[in-house]
Amino acid sequence: MSAKSIQKNIAIRQLWERLFIIIGLLSLLVGIVSLIALIADLAMDGFPRLSWQFFTSFPGRKPEQAGILSAWVGTILVMLVSAIVSIPIGIASAIYLEEYAPKNWVADLIEINVTNLAGIPSIIYGLLALGLFVQQLDLGESILTAGLTLSLLVLPIIIVTTREAIRAIPNSIREAAYALGASKWQTVWDHVLPYSFGSILTGVIIGLARAVGETAPLITIGALTFIAFLPDSPLKSEFPYLSFNWLKAPFTVMPIQMFNWVSRPEPEFQLNAAAAGLVLIVITLGMNGIAIYLRYKFRQNIKW
Repeated sequence: MSAKSIQKNIAIRQLWERLFIIIGLLSLLVGIVSLIALIADLAMDGFPRLSWQFFTSFPGRKPEQAGILSAWVGTILVMLVSAIVSIPIGIASAIYLEEYAPKNWVADLIEINVTNLAGIPSIIYGLLALGLFVQQLDLGESILTAGLTLSLLVLPIIIVTTREAIRAIPNSIREAAYALGASKWQTVWDHVLPYSFGSILTGVIIGLARAVGETAPLITIGALTFIAFLPDSPLKSEFPYLSFNWLKAPFTVMPIQMFNWVSRPEPEFQLNAAAAGLVLIVITLGMNGIAIYLRYKFRQNIKW
């Protein structure tokens, strides 16, 4: 091949590369501009509605007096249960599958199913929770049931991201620990987990950020669209200072409250839904921002 032909091929490839870059940038700009436009429209409708009364009032028939008190309290309690259940089980499962499980067809089958579970529509988890938690275990339409339902939704995400984080740790770190006489668990606990903790935490928060906006599985298990009371406080003034009655309380969450307001014909309730959506977006962005910041801090402290 002559030098002229080589230069021609290089020019064509560079042209295709520039074309691909332009298409990629345009695609990225379309997504970003659309997202900014939607958030701006939501902010213009909902921001005037945000006030202290909006956060401290129960839903009501009068849109100017209605608030999201029961919704955001229910969201926090449901996510608390979900985090307590899903985080330790998900991380422990990932550690076992990645570090301890024998490499055979059973482990491959489990890995395939866990990966597939991460992509299953959320309504399927709601149907599973309805049959298992509500009907079989008789937990009722409660905060506990909602937290366990979202735990099922989040678990595959935590397992997959944790495994990827552990897998990214170089084997030389494990070999160095073994050479110094460390056991399998000492190697995992003292070396593998500290180095991968930033990425694990990112996956956990991203999973919980997805769960905080879910509506379909919670509607399936019987979440209420209107609640004008709060569950019992988890803290008590007398010994043992903890109460678990709130786990059995009925609940609602912010996405369901938004759904209730959007389904009403009055335009004032649409503004309330926009304000609640703005709060939910801020919560989600805040959780993702915390994940990015913590990952950055942990990686700064790590010395390879």
